[in-house]
Amino acid sequence: MDTILQKLLELEQHQNIKILYACESGSRAWGFASPDSDFDVRFIYTRSVNDYLGITELPDNVGLPVNEVLDISGWDIKKALKLFLKSNSTLYEWLQSPIVYQGDATFVDDLRKLMPVYFSLRASANHYLSMAHNTLRDDLQSERVKLKRYFYALRPALACLWIVEKQTVPPMEFQHLRVLLTASKIQNAIDELLERKKIADEKALIPPVLELNQWLSDTLDYCKEQIPALASEKKYPDKLNNIFRTYIQ
Repeated sequence: MDTILQKLLELEQHQNIKILYACESGSRAWGFASPDSDFDVRFIYTRSVNDYLGITELPDNVGLPVNEVLDISGWDIKKALKLFLKSNSTLYEWLQSPIVYQGDATFVDDLRKLMPVYFSLRASANHYLSMAHNTLRDDLQSERVKLKRYFYALRPALACLWIVEKQTVPPMEFQHLRVLLTASKIQNAIDELLERKKIADEKALIPPVLELNQWLSDTLDYCKEQIPALASEKKYPDKLNNIFRTYIQ
């Protein structure tokens, strides 16, 4: 924690930026980290008004070189708000992270209040559907598969199902998404994988869990049928423009 805060401070000083929000974004926040999982730190930052008034575009992201322990990078507030307008699922997850390293409470609260307003059911459901489908197809069909890839399929599949059934922003944390599961054999299979993942490294291989593969396939087929009926409305940037103008002061 102290190391991460120090790195964020160094970024602020070297890049002449102000970090408005920094959180954990990967498996540690999702709730299924391995002992050797790295720290995926993501942040939103702002610059001074004069920086935004120049005739040249500044980089819209900054970060530090990635190593085996730390992966730290962030988005400029203008980029973040453009993506917020487009209902970017990654950003909506950041704002729900259970691990927050630092942040302007008012800024975060302002954005969280707007999440239901700008969240696109159809776009987000398609995003999670694609993630889960690609992982199931590409990573879970061999005689030996990476243990962690099951969670990279299960989490987006459950997020997609959440959108289809509850028609709200899905929670980031895996434990909260699991409330959708009613079959005890699926819950038990997931519990077993979670216990194994707590002691396994990131490269651990296991035989495929056929009942989970079947659940994933059936759930994704169901979601694919339901998604076209979800709302997809044009959103307007007025409220986000106000936030942008407020926080570049």
